Amino acid sequence: MTDTRVPVERLVEFAASVLVAQGVRHEHASVCATRMVDADRRGRTGHGLIRLPQYGERIRAGGYNLDPDVRVLHETGVSALVDGDNGLGQVVMTHAAEVAIDKARTSGIGWVGTTNSNHAGAAGIYPAMALEHGLGAFYFAVANGNGMPPWGGIERLLGTNPVAFAIPAGAEIPFQLDIATTVASHGTIKVTAQAGELMPEGWVVDADGDPITDPNRADEGFLMPIGGYKGAGLNMMIGLLAGVMTGSAFGRDVVPFRTDHRTPTNTGQAMIAFRPDLFAPLSEYQERMDAKLVEFRTSETQSGEPVLLPGERSHAHAVTADEVGVAVPEALRAKLDALAADLGVAPLG
Repeated sequence: MTDTRVPVERLVEFAASVLVAQGVRHEHASVCATRMVDADRRGRTGHGLIRLPQYGERIRAGGYNLDPDVRVLHETGVSALVDGDNGLGQVVMTHAAEVAIDKARTSGIGWVGTTNSNHAGAAGIYPAMALEHGLGAFYFAVANGNGMPPWGGIERLLGTNPVAFAIPAGAEIPFQLDIATTVASHGTIKVTAQAGELMPEGWVVDADGDPITDPNRADEGFLMPIGGYKGAGLNMMIGLLAGVMTGSAFGRDVVPFRTDHRTPTNTGQAMIAFRPDLFAPLSEYQERMDAKLVEFRTSETQSGEPVLLPGERSHAHAVTADEVGVAVPEALRAKLDALAADLGVAPLG
């Protein structure tokens, strides 16, 4: 099977029309579609349009509030808690990111959490919003399903719990890191299954610690944390900050989003936006940051090729996507066109 390049604008239009056909408000459909396509633009295909059929299942099951009152429940000059009212996660988290950005521009820093949210897609797309305003940001979230025990345990109480960072530079490409705190995310496993490929050993193990490489059997085993006990501890810390601190689901409270399409997930996320000139004039900061990024990129390698820094690959993906379109695998295109046909929406074309 081959991939077809589809213009970014057409993908956003298509995804929004599919959501509207299922009862989503136009403005919310546009936000959700934009965020999904943002993920595909950046190469985070496990959280892009591949999720549209899954969201549709949840919409049809009544698992979303399609007319939510997304609002700030509590705030200070540098913080806020956003109640998503069980709306689409991309809509809720976009609102939260905008509040964090506004507070950071005014006060230097803005820490905003969500409660009663939902799966919001790729972690890195939200800190990237801060970059558009010359700000840096951290993002962390409780994943929508548990697939890993705490270190030394056997009960699935932890998810992929992602973390993402965006740190602006001057003339250089900003530093951007977007990772799950498990070796592989469910989205990556989903993409692997769609491609008919096997998972590498080390992504998932069974109860005896033996590797599972068939992505269709991933749910039979345990996800593995990055860095052993260190990654497991980082994973739990993220859950405490994005879940416990915001009053959202964590541990046994987490709803399995991929199999339970009706129960509200009460997902918790958080983003901290900040001005990069908090400790030095902006020009001085930018000069130092650029110099350090160049230092690492041009450091010695065995191949002689430059070091690829976090954020450069996603930047290159986005530039290519904006120029020639997003690569849509034929298997996904078939699913999307089938969904569109069921809803009376024009296919991707």
